[in-house]
Amino acid sequence: MSKLYAENILIGSQWQKDKTLLLSDTGVIKAIVDGKESDADILHGSVIPGMINCHSHAFQRAFAGLSEYRGSSSDSFWSWRDIMYRFVGKISPEDAHHIASFLYVEMLKAGYTSVAEFHYLHHQPEGKSYDDPAEMSHQIINAAKVAKIGLTHLPVLYTYAGFGEQGASKAQGRFSHSTEDFLNLIDILNRQYTDQSHFSLGIAPHSLRAVSRTQLTEIISFVRALNSATPIHIHIAEQQQEVEDCLSYYQQRPVEWLLDNFEVDKNWCLIHATHLSDDELIALAKSDSVVGICPTTEANLGDGIFPTSQFINDGGNFAIGSDSHIAINIADELRMLEYGQRLTHHQRAILTDENCSSVGQYLYCKAANDGAKAVNQNAGCIEVGKRADLVVLDNQHPSLFGKSNQFILDAAIFACSQLPVKDVFVAGERVISSGQHLLDETLLKNYQSVIKRIS
Repeated sequence: MSKLYAENILIGSQWQKDKTLLLSDTGVIKAIVDGKESDADILHGSVIPGMINCHSHAFQRAFAGLSEYRGSSSDSFWSWRDIMYRFVGKISPEDAHHIASFLYVEMLKAGYTSVAEFHYLHHQPEGKSYDDPAEMSHQIINAAKVAKIGLTHLPVLYTYAGFGEQGASKAQGRFSHSTEDFLNLIDILNRQYTDQSHFSLGIAPHSLRAVSRTQLTEIISFVRALNSATPIHIHIAEQQQEVEDCLSYYQQRPVEWLLDNFEVDKNWCLIHATHLSDDELIALAKSDSVVGICPTTEANLGDGIFPTSQFINDGGNFAIGSDSHIAINIADELRMLEYGQRLTHHQRAILTDENCSSVGQYLYCKAANDGAKAVNQNAGCIEVGKRADLVVLDNQHPSLFGKSNQFILDAAIFACSQLPVKDVFVAGERVISSGQHLLDETLLKNYQSVIKRIS
């Protein structure tokens, strides 16, 4: 049994002093006791739960910053997507592994301890399957092992280019699956990885425009038979054009149609869900599903602002994701989430509730708790029975120094360029020490070699 001692630690929703965590051999918190036990490792700083990254496309890290220019026509999500399609054809399985390994260490350094990988880069550049249909998934899963981050792997079903079962384009060949081939992939991954530590397998029907009603029914039935708690993530209502196309085809808005046709419950995570009617917002909150909000990516793409304050008032759940990785920064995501509401409502300190007046603490704890549910990981808060996924903040940072507990997370999120992360633990194992990972030099070198070749 390992032991970790914290002088100052956020247990559940309360800051507490002078506590020792007793951990099982698998890194789960078995007990929390008063005082410092003699053989406990000391955590030097304020201890908070690790954050959950609910939405990642790992390969997109490699072209962050390459689309920030104006083309010959109006730029939008759709023009950005064309740039992404041109870039993605260059990535090999080994490249995907190196990019993801480097990215996942960046996430750990930022304070993320689990990530949901919305994985749709499946095939060879010309669209042909690899000899092993799960080749690209293996690369992602092994990258998470190398970095030592918790992973929820979400293979994407992507079949059509638009509503009405429009045929996928040549540029979408690396992503596209038939239903049969997709379920074969899920079966392979389920048999090989479900007993792996810190791992969860889910599915990601890409969007309502990319899969049919029949496909959704088939794949949900298949995974529910494997595991009733299988996470199901889907892009939805990200763009106004998507809403208009859905209205034209289904005569309903995207979230409205999904809620009316499928049992959307706590195992679902609706990514973006930016453009909602009031009725959709209320119904979505009542479903107990989680909305995956990616504020820096949504701002970068010009998507819009999710109505977070109304959603929270209606009892909704939300998590945060770094999505395209234009930023890998928890403070940025949470800060932008709050600031979007301030700019919309012309008020300050909006996203809190009656139990927590600190905006920073409320946002951090809710995103971590709800995020853990969205990714089916036994994490999200520090309490007995949860995995010891911990972040140690640097109390000597100028913006944290001398702050009382009431202001620690406010200062870390709103007064620091990024969370002042010192150490990170996943399942009780120290994976970041004084801001460094054991494989920093090797992973950076590998990443740079990929960028040099494909840029």
